[in-house]
Amino acid sequence: MEELKEFYKVIIDDIPYEAKLTPKFLRRKKYSAPDTSKVTALIPGLIQEIYVRQGQQVKIGDKLLILEAMKMKNSIKASRDGIIKEVYVKPGSVVAKNEVLVEFQ
Repeated sequence: MEELKEFYKVIIDDIPYEAKLTPKFLRRKKYSAPDTSKVTALIPGLIQEIYVRQGQQVKIGDKLLILEAMKMKNSIKASRDGIIKEVYVKPGSVVAKNEVLVEFQ
């Protein structure tokens, strides 16, 4: 196992600090930018309606589908302009958190 440094230099608002980082912090999942070509479920739920199909041109703000979760109907809208490459769900599908629903080209 790798020897941990005792203190790390951290700069916040141009002020240097010395901080001790815990092993749990060092093992944390690193941030990765989201893939904007994929629309994923933010929470688990049930697909109520789908408004798009493969090959369809959509603009920012167009409705893609309705995801019902915790008795609330969430309208999922396009976050960018593009053409729908694939729709991975059908009405009545139960989806898990982070499951891919729709993919753009």
